[in-house]
Parts: sequence; C-alpha cells; structure tokens
Amino acid sequence: MTAEREPFTTLTATYVVLPIDDVDTDQIIPARFLKTTDKHGLGASLFADWKERPDFPLARSDAAGARILVAGANFGCGSSREHAPWALVGWGFRAIVALSFADIFQQNALKNGLLPVTVDATLHRRLIEARHVDVVARIAIDLPAQTVGLTGGPRAMFDIDRFAKECLVHGVDELGYLLARLPDIERHEAAH
Repeated sequence: MTAEREPFTTLTATYVVLPIDDVDTDQIIPARFLKTTDKHGLGASLFADWKERPDFPLARSDAAGARILVAGANFGCGSSREHAPWALVGWGFRAIVALSFADIFQQNALKNGLLPVTVDATLHRRLIEARHVDVVARIAIDLPAQTVGLTGGPRAMFDIDRFAKECLVHGVDELGYLLARLPDIERHEAAH
C-alpha cells in the first residue's frame, strides 16, 4: 500500500531539545505498544516511560506544536522497530536534528516521512543554547537546498540520500514513487 504524505520542502518551526545520547527505540516507543501494525495513535505513546517526569522536555507546555526534535548522538539505536518513527510522526515531528543516528532508524525515518538531519557539534550546541534562551526559537530546514539553521542565522549543509530526498519532496513513499512512473514503465514493457 502506498502512503501519501505532506511533501517536505521547507520547514520553519519551534523545536524541543532532548540532548541525550544513545536514545534507543525502546525508549522512543516501549515494546508494550508494538502490538499494532497501525500507525494511528502511536504518538500518544511516544516516550511513554519518560513523559511522566516533570522535567521531561516533551511534557512541558512550550513543547506543544513543536515540529522538530533536537536530540543527541546515536539517536534511534537498538532494535529496528519501525514504530519509533511512526510514534515521532504521530506526535507531530517532521524532522529530528542530531549529532548522529543509528543506521536502521535513519532509513526507517526516511521511509516514513520523517527527516533525520545530522549536524556538527558547533551547530548542535548553538541550537540547544538558543532554545534555552528563547522557548520559541525556530529552526529552518530547506530540504531541496539541504540546509539547516536557526531562523535568521547562518545555515549549514546536511547530507541525504538522493532517492529519499526525492520521495520526501514529493510526499510519496517508495511504492508511490514507482506508481507515479507507471506510464513510463508500461511504455517500456510494451516496447520490449
């Protein structure tokens, strides 16, 4: 089944800072919530074991409406559960900015319309500091240009797989990408 989603070109949004390294997929969405194959409703279980803590960043009132999560290094490590990006998207995130990502999480995120953006330590520190100073600080991401930074500030380039970028920009998954090329495929098949 093909998934249509909102195309991702540019995003300027408030953000939440979770500067913890090695956040694994069981922390993102605990195993007890994995009994479903339906994405809907998983956002409510995001960080279920952490969100009762009064100091948890996503539990704060100023986190409401944030579309970007700034995380630490090796975000999404652990098991390969696709439910982790489902829960992040279900909560409302469109992008995760971090020092690094676990490979499988990064691929699962891209396939589910969630943009993982890797930044260097200098920009990462600048994002965290800006959020501490101003709870409505905003990050601007331009996917076609592959840039990220604080609004009104300098931008840094980030890398992304070309095919994943194409799918995100057009708001399609892998099957949707192929189906959009069905007339070309049929012409090729008829000619051969």
